Amino acid sequence: MFGEFSRWIDLIVRRRFTVLIVVVGSLLALGGYGLGLGEHLSVSGWDDPGSESARAAQLRDQAFGADHVADLLLVFHAPAGKTIDDPDFAATVVDHLDSLPERFPDQIERINGTYWETKTGLAVPDIFGTEQRDQAFASVAIRGNDDTTVLDNYRDVAESLPIPGVDMEIAGGQPVTRALNDTMAHDQLRMELVAIPAVAVLLFFLFGGVVAAALPLIVGGLTVLGAWGVVRFLTTFMEVNSFVSPVVSMIGLGLAIDYGLFIVSRFREELAAGNEVPAAVRRSVATAGRTVAFSATIVVVASGAILLFPQGFLRSFAYGAMVTVLLAAVISVTVLPAMLAVLGRRVDWLGLNRFHSRRADTDQRANPWGRVAGWVMRRPITVAVPVVAILVLLIAPIRDVAFGGISERFLPPDHPTRMAQQHFDETFPLRQISPVDLVVITRSSADIDAVLDTANQAPGLQAPFPSAFASPSQLGVFTTSTVVADAHDAGETIDYLRAMPLPDGAIALVGGQPAAERDSVDALLNRMPWVVALVFLITTVLMILAFGSLILPLQAGLLNLLGLGSTLGILTWIFVDGHGADLLGFTPQPIMALVLVLIISVIYGLSTDYQVFLLARVVEARANGASTTDAVRTGIARTGWIITAAALILLVVCGAFALSDLVMMQYIAIGMVAALFIDATILRMVLVPATMRLCGDFSWWAPRFLRRTTASTETVESPPPRAESDESAEKHNKPLAETGRRR
Repeated sequence: MFGEFSRWIDLIVRRRFTVLIVVVGSLLALGGYGLGLGEHLSVSGWDDPGSESARAAQLRDQAFGADHVADLLLVFHAPAGKTIDDPDFAATVVDHLDSLPERFPDQIERINGTYWETKTGLAVPDIFGTEQRDQAFASVAIRGNDDTTVLDNYRDVAESLPIPGVDMEIAGGQPVTRALNDTMAHDQLRMELVAIPAVAVLLFFLFGGVVAAALPLIVGGLTVLGAWGVVRFLTTFMEVNSFVSPVVSMIGLGLAIDYGLFIVSRFREELAAGNEVPAAVRRSVATAGRTVAFSATIVVVASGAILLFPQGFLRSFAYGAMVTVLLAAVISVTVLPAMLAVLGRRVDWLGLNRFHSRRADTDQRANPWGRVAGWVMRRPITVAVPVVAILVLLIAPIRDVAFGGISERFLPPDHPTRMAQQHFDETFPLRQISPVDLVVITRSSADIDAVLDTANQAPGLQAPFPSAFASPSQLGVFTTSTVVADAHDAGETIDYLRAMPLPDGAIALVGGQPAAERDSVDALLNRMPWVVALVFLITTVLMILAFGSLILPLQAGLLNLLGLGSTLGILTWIFVDGHGADLLGFTPQPIMALVLVLIISVIYGLSTDYQVFLLARVVEARANGASTTDAVRTGIARTGWIITAAALILLVVCGAFALSDLVMMQYIAIGMVAALFIDATILRMVLVPATMRLCGDFSWWAPRFLRRTTASTETVESPPPRAESDESAEKHNKPLAETGRRR
């Protein structure tokens, strides 16, 4: 296998200009194809398509047509000192409402109903007006058979809805959805305008040169461009949620820059060690490049496991993340080596500070990371116990975790659309846009009254279910709906309705947004243990095959789970318990379960990513005859600054989303920041050396059949680390042969 990889590296070095022209040209073409990605993304995919609520919605649409009652709600406030019955005010509003279907026949179907008589809508004053006659609303139907089309049509008419001189608010499902999507798009623009320049400056100081700093940025930019094109292609045969675009950009840019950072750093080490340019490129790709490829495989596996969940949102994220990470790895081991082969020693051009040109032929164990590792390994129990105790303490808030769905509450408290929706719900509490639907199938219409009598005993109802409507097209199908006291906490109501006794032969399906949210969360919780177990098993097996040790992967997995639990505890403490809500400008509320799954996947993948880079250098040192203690210290010393730099880069990229007005983007930003800090400092620099020092040579144990497994770095010889006196090093400094080549 290594021979094939070696030939691949040789081909890149010999045909570097051809590689650059073909691969970069293809990526730029993909980027051009993907420039219109936003127009092809969907706003669907939040719910479980196989749930009872989904079946209820499908049957309801087939039997009664698509429900457009809550698409757009226009709330009108009477002029000061007047009522909504004022002739001039009423005439102005009615003329405007009547004109909407006429001016926008392709976007607006009709006025469903309002307080006043209109050409296309029902006039029901008691429903559409307040008792004080100071406010009224109109329900407007937007054309479209799917969520994305409806939203696009609403965008076309949104700017024409306000009436000059009339105090009005715009609420409803489509205004809320538009506000959420526009906020995400703004966040992505902020990331591109703020994070990328900040990362460029950070890379300059890390590398001490313009050219070297530019290379990881080029890898990141090409990755994002290529990912846009591939995701755009995916939209031709599947729905891809609009939320994928900013997340793919964030992950793709961050990981691609990290991969570029690892390979460029190794290349400069090899040059500093006196290797010629072609040899330096080959050795860099054969070591850091192979580790990048293996690490990307781990992240892809973690993302691919999300495909076990039924929600389209998560599935589209999984495909987007897998494509992006694979592209980042491919570009890092093709385009980047070709650029390094062309640049050669000119990689240090425009450098102002050569301090960061790490020298491969000097002992780095005395650098800050090496000193910390040595200090930890001299007192592993004293260090590990309090650190683990702190992480367990951070996990504790998880007991308060609560899950919910997406709503207007994800917007800032002072956002006009959120304020309009909340004002509508308070003013017209029985017309909220998130009712509980009941779809009844029965052969006898006489059963309907019995079903409603039982259903109206459900706890948490804001009002009883009204009389059911019979389907005009499907015999024996009836529907009715009502609102609950709290649409975000309707579990008890839904449980009662689904468990209530029914007449013989009758079937009742419970749907609506509260039921859909409940079903989506249940689907996630039911499958989560299996997904976590699968990811843990696959990543552990891959690491066993890579490093030839059973203990190292288990250590890595347990530490990753410890860090992940701490991050989830921090998120719960902030977003559910509400600590820092005023500072960040959000309303404490249940965490959106779908986003939490996304965060878990990304964090676990990144944690394993850093562990792989660290262990690769530890194994490399071990293969050259170092003791376990010396190998760990050498590996941490050589990778510590790179892992810290990689984490800083991702912190900058993700930190740009912490300024978001959208609370679920803040989840991701703060979750990633917390996880990266814990991972790059506490786990990699403290707990890894502590646990490996405690395990000693047992860290390399594996069953006999795995002892022949070749580690990814075995085929590349590196200078052995110089022996350094350590109070415990002598007794562990055994030749590699004496340990049975445990790798």
